[in-house]
Amino acid sequence: MSDARILFGFHAVQSRMRQHAHSIQEILIDQDRVDPRMKDLLKLAEASNIRVMQVDRDRLDGMAGRNGRHQGVIARVVDTPIPYKDIHDILESDLKEPPFFLILDGVEDPHNLGACLRVADAMGVHAVIAPKDRAVGLNATVRKVASGAAETVPFIAVTNLARTIRELKDAGVFVIGTTMDSESTLLNTKLDGPIALVLGAEGDGIRRLTAENCDALVTIPMFGSVESLNVSVASGICLYEVRRQRNTH
Repeated sequence: MSDARILFGFHAVQSRMRQHAHSIQEILIDQDRVDPRMKDLLKLAEASNIRVMQVDRDRLDGMAGRNGRHQGVIARVVDTPIPYKDIHDILESDLKEPPFFLILDGVEDPHNLGACLRVADAMGVHAVIAPKDRAVGLNATVRKVASGAAETVPFIAVTNLARTIRELKDAGVFVIGTTMDSESTLLNTKLDGPIALVLGAEGDGIRRLTAENCDALVTIPMFGSVESLNVSVASGICLYEVRRQRNTH
């Protein structure tokens, strides 16, 4: 099983079973956990004809790693290829609406990336784009937090983010970066056409070169006392506003 990787946590494993059961080689569960949630998972595994092994918790802890919150369930899976390899595959595909991208610049926290993928799935984003360097990739923690969205939303890691942004612009996609000091706000910006939203990590924000390549910069209007938002929260606000505008035009 050297070509397999692990997926852990109830949401991630159950979502994989429902969407790509054939990609699961086996599921390992905590032999001491017999609560209703585990029983539901076992029923789903049986219906999907997936082998389940009962093991002790120490083995699961070792597989998931020190920071892996496996909840007593780990699956060995073989990745199911997502049909898109780069932005051109998506731009040239038969989309039912204008292209809609989320670009994450320098997000290194796997929990943030997982949450962003989950929001992107909920809002119908066609792909999430991120740089290969100085950013987190699709590891087991990201997939667990994403609760299945890592298997449904294409994640495209690019070598040169600035070049990718220019390619999107050449294809007619309007690229909007988020910043804390723009005079334009998210709420007074037209967002109903082909669009890519760019967000950076909390604190650092998007990099200078990234900002310079955007068509426009906007800020999220803040009405309370906090000065910044977690990137996944900011993504949710921005992506929802795009979806709201598209649904009202």
